[in-house]
Amino acid sequence: MDWLQAIILGIVQGLTEFLPVSSSGHLAIFRELLGVEASEDLMFEVTVHAATVLATIVVFWKSIVQLFSGLFKFKYNDETDYICKILVGTIPVMIVGLFFKDKVEELFSSLWVVGGSLLITSVLLYFSDAAAKSKAREGENAARNGLSFWQALAIGIGQAFAVLPGLSRSGATISTGLISGVKREVVAQFSFLMVIIPILGEMFLSIVGGELAASTVGALPLALGFISAFITGLFACKAMIALVKKAQLKWFALYCVIVGFIVILTQIF
Repeated sequence: MDWLQAIILGIVQGLTEFLPVSSSGHLAIFRELLGVEASEDLMFEVTVHAATVLATIVVFWKSIVQLFSGLFKFKYNDETDYICKILVGTIPVMIVGLFFKDKVEELFSSLWVVGGSLLITSVLLYFSDAAAKSKAREGENAARNGLSFWQALAIGIGQAFAVLPGLSRSGATISTGLISGVKREVVAQFSFLMVIIPILGEMFLSIVGGELAASTVGALPLALGFISAFITGLFACKAMIALVKKAQLKWFALYCVIVGFIVILTQIF
């Protein structure tokens, strides 16, 4: 992987991690277009994911500080409740990561899976907007912090399915949250904060497992990929929060339909 490929893939990751169009699917598509080997891309993906986690921390810095300040009061308060719900939401993806990691990684070389998953993403996005409007007419969510533990688990299940390349993580989690009745202003922040733990865990396992030392990608491409993913991630994260509040997910659904069909047609012909 050269420096230009690293910058392009970093930009793709930064934009698509937060926008509901699947970062893993777009990385697979652009990796194919740029001629980057899948085996060469593994450590790079961990690096650019770390960049988007950092972007999330920067955007939600005040909320994160507030959560930890409440946690260290050592009593069950709103902050402790929110953190517990984040932990509940990470359980499904942790189960997938522990028991099905190898099988999931095998799917990343299949653009058939990417195309099909993008179509599934489009369906989720389209119906989530309609569901959110219906739920809004039913009144406020009485649960603490705007979501219940079962809703946190439902969002977590959405995140677990989104390990499939082409199935957008932000799209799946935000859509699942909206369909289950979580308000727009609550679901985006919860979705983005919930991903921090799994990605940091993946980074830790990669370092302990020796993947970092065994990486064939040079230090310069990794650094450039990290920087480009971080900068574009900051923009995409803030933009996505505004778009969710304005109910603009249907346009991303249309985009996913178009890209999904294009990917499938390239595989047919």
